[in-house]
Amino acid sequence: MESAGVPEASARRWCSAVADMEVPYGDALMLPFWAGAARKELRVQRCLACGAHQFYPRPFCLACGSDSVTWVASSGKATVYSLTTIHRAVAPEWTPPYVVALVDLDEGTRLTTVIVGDAPCAIGDRVRLAWREREGLPPLPVFEKEG
Repeated sequence: MESAGVPEASARRWCSAVADMEVPYGDALMLPFWAGAARKELRVQRCLACGAHQFYPRPFCLACGSDSVTWVASSGKATVYSLTTIHRAVAPEWTPPYVVALVDLDEGTRLTTVIVGDAPCAIGDRVRLAWREREGLPPLPVFEKEG
């Protein structure tokens, strides 16, 4: 039965399977991402129907609506789209100042991340994947300036 234009939950076959999963941390849709991170492999989704890449994960393709999405490894190469320096402590694991950035992965997806290293970064700079270790959790993908 449809209510206010929203399909019945059973019509959305992906919804209940995701919602009913128990996960050690995060969201059930992110499990393949964090499993890759544990192996220091940055993973994004790729649509098997149209070939588009996407991140953050969804149970369907944003480009064509297909539910045939899979996880693939990213090259870890990106271009800085935007960045800002954080000067206030907002989390105990990040000591200010540090740089938060939006990076455009070469696969075509945009990712929010932290820029590490001593080399100053600017919009348009090329960056590459690095990893920040975390106790009891998979490492966190961060980026550093190339060269």
